[in-house]
Amino acid sequence: MRIKPFRGIRPPKELVEKVNSRPYDVLNSEEARQEAEGNEMSLYHIIKPEINFEPGTDEHDPKVYKSAREHFDLFRKNGWLVQDKKENYYVYAQTMGDKVQYGLVVAANMEDYMEGRIKKHELTRKDKEEDRMKHVRVNNANIEPVFFAYKHVDELDRIIAKYTAKEPEYDFVAKIDGFGHKFWVIDDENDIRRITELVADIPAMYIADGHHRSAAAALVGNERKQQNPNHTGNEEYNYFLAVCFPDNQLNILDYNRVVKDLNGLTDEQFLAAVSENFDVEDKGVEIYRPQGLHNFSLYLSGHWYSLTAKPGRYDDNDPIGVLDVTISSDLILDKILGIKDLRSDKRIDFVGGIRGLGELKRRVDSGEMKVALALYPVTMQQIIDIADSGNIMPPKTTWFEPKLRSGLVIHELE
Repeated sequence: MRIKPFRGIRPPKELVEKVNSRPYDVLNSEEARQEAEGNEMSLYHIIKPEINFEPGTDEHDPKVYKSAREHFDLFRKNGWLVQDKKENYYVYAQTMGDKVQYGLVVAANMEDYMEGRIKKHELTRKDKEEDRMKHVRVNNANIEPVFFAYKHVDELDRIIAKYTAKEPEYDFVAKIDGFGHKFWVIDDENDIRRITELVADIPAMYIADGHHRSAAAALVGNERKQQNPNHTGNEEYNYFLAVCFPDNQLNILDYNRVVKDLNGLTDEQFLAAVSENFDVEDKGVEIYRPQGLHNFSLYLSGHWYSLTAKPGRYDDNDPIGVLDVTISSDLILDKILGIKDLRSDKRIDFVGGIRGLGELKRRVDSGEMKVALALYPVTMQQIIDIADSGNIMPPKTTWFEPKLRSGLVIHELE
């Protein structure tokens, strides 16, 4: 894997809590507007620039992208974002409860993405890719990082630990979710050289979160390559912003489903149809959480049910077929409820595990949804196996938490 240090553009220590934000794709325009209210330094003015206009403004209007660049320039002019004088790596630590994960912040190589060494496990949508490409082009920068995982390397862990034992550059708790965030600068030339060497020996990085950002950043880099008759491969546009976490530190949560109706069936008919392929056990009114792979939790009409897939209903030797998201999609959502396409069917919605199973109960009890299905989380090894085999996971399979905060550091393309 090819990485390089870079001259990060980032907030002064005393402004980081005003500047940083959640990622652009975890909240809508109105939520961003509310979070940024009264704060002219909020990164949302750059990553959700539609908030700089009247509510209802199309976020894909050319003037909205232009506003992102105007605000990026303004932030730099006002000293709310300042570029480091030399090329560094950085360490970004996230704390959720008693769990801490330490990410190495790097400039990752776009050729590694184009040639498949940076591996994906999800399909991307062209419209979302184009949106992020426009954002990268207009700002001439990767404003937000992507989230990579790699098979951990002991020596890399030791170098990172040397820095995290020091006083952090940034140290704050995000008010919206209570997660802690710390940030250090790796500026020693010997450590920088050794990190580059160690990562060069890592055969692959795996996109955990940020498939569209990764695709957009690599495609813009490739555009610049095609446009430059003197291209060498060392230009800054060959690289994009990534935070790389060792696989043994990552936390993957469940990604659950709620459906509006039973496709014309009564409760009894639906449960009878489910019982053809699952052992069904009524667990009563107390929340029931899946206990392991191939065990599911169903909430229907005030009752929780345990569903265990019967032997022979799935293929343990198929990296996709063995996934619980595949089993539930094939045997319940498609076969019984008639939901063929998880990406486009309006009868289904998805709830990240960070919201808890109580959110599933709430949405069914409110009458908004008829039935909820909770899945056991996939493992990091399953993601690696699928990416290594060249397969793509079904939609809405993984939910990584905590999300990366944006605005801690930015990578400029030249």
